Amino acid sequence: QVQLVESGGGLVQAGGSLRLSCAASGNIFSINAMGWFRQAPGKQRELVARITSGSTIYADSVKGRFTISRDNAKTTVYLQMNSLKPEDTAVYYCNTHGVRDYWGQGTQVTVSS
Repeated sequence: QVQLVESGGGLVQAGGSLRLSCAASGNIFSINAMGWFRQAPGKQRELVARITSGSTIYADSVKGRFTISRDNAKTTVYLQMNSLKPEDTAVYYCNTHGVRDYWGQGTQVTVSS
């Protein structure tokens, strides 16, 4: 089992920045990738960014504005979000991918215009 604890969401004006953190514990050796998804009201959950040992991928909508990173121990993943837009408003979920997927509880990000 992997436990995930997220932090860093909140309310910000358009153009502002937020940094999300997600700390993993438990069977971390089963993790191949860590990432962030988001779900806006009435929409499907979508991948925002994912990081593995050798690569990162981003949704087209966040390229150039968001940066995903991970600490050296590979137990904490971060999402630095700059130049935020109202359409970035959503609940953001941390995800780990390995033998099975695990999800965090979600953290609300609200961007006001």
